[in-house]
Amino acid sequence: MEKTEEKINTSKGTVLVTGGAGYIGSHTCVQLLEQGYHIVVVDNFVNSSPVSLERVTQITGQTFPWYRVDLRNRTQLAEVFEKHKIDWVIHFAALKAVGESVAKPLNYYENNLNATLSLLMVMQAHHCNKIVFSSSATVYGNPETLPLTEDCALRTTNPYGATKLMIEDMLHDICHADKDFTAVILRYFNPVGAHPSGLIGENPQGIPNNLTPYIAQVLTGKLPYLQVFGNDYDTPDGTGVRDYIHVCDLAQGHLQAIAKVQKSGVHTFNLGTGHGYSVLDVLHAFERAAGRKIPYQIKPRRAGDIAACYADPQRAAQELDWHAQYDLDAMARDLWRFYTQNPHGYDA
Repeated sequence: MEKTEEKINTSKGTVLVTGGAGYIGSHTCVQLLEQGYHIVVVDNFVNSSPVSLERVTQITGQTFPWYRVDLRNRTQLAEVFEKHKIDWVIHFAALKAVGESVAKPLNYYENNLNATLSLLMVMQAHHCNKIVFSSSATVYGNPETLPLTEDCALRTTNPYGATKLMIEDMLHDICHADKDFTAVILRYFNPVGAHPSGLIGENPQGIPNNLTPYIAQVLTGKLPYLQVFGNDYDTPDGTGVRDYIHVCDLAQGHLQAIAKVQKSGVHTFNLGTGHGYSVLDVLHAFERAAGRKIPYQIKPRRAGDIAACYADPQRAAQELDWHAQYDLDAMARDLWRFYTQNPHGYDA
């Protein structure tokens, strides 16, 4: 088990961030440090890089302890809890590619569920009873109505989403059994963007799973054109519509959850802008950011894709005092800056 030197600051308490070297995790670490929290990071670096944690220190000027730990290794995880008094856990660590989950469902059930079970059992053993869980809008499946509220029907269409919903069920059961346990479930829509410094951003390993890394690969010459799957949906321009949210807005939602949720029990919130952008909207925003056209070709619809999906974020606005601040142009501009400064990712 590896760790770095640590510099203690406990002014607002200590937050354990699982998967803290990942895309959303690293941005959340920056904001936690900047707003006076002490953090401890655990990550197995299967789909992330320790370089992102070095960049977090570069942005904030603060050092913090991090450990190379797979959450399924309960012994090593318990050592982290024994060394640090943890007040909150923010749980990002998971495999997250929808397509891969369909091809390799057992990998997703084994990793995501066992890692979370191990984490919750170690938390219980060390009397830590507050967690923010990184869930997903995939738990809504194919929406019957839009915008999506937290009370919409839950039904997943892939193993990745199924693991998120199963973990939500776990948290409901724990809170039912332990009246002192607090679980905040944050259902993300589509994270985009990067830190304004350009130092941290989305750094997918292997084949990208989301739209914007594909656009970046076209812009950097790694791909000849963008494939747009379907232009005959019932949407303004015929392409699929999604709720894209800046990763810094998403990170702030976690801090608001820790600051605002005072009662035990389960608290569930959508984190999205409440506005749907089409594939071509996103493409044109990146054209504006990069100052040049992006070639694309229309392909047939992919099986399982839906026409539109966007959030109703009112509950988060009312209960967490959280509002998305960045528009689509800012998302494209910040992510393009990251790719410009890091054309080969962290491991160049």
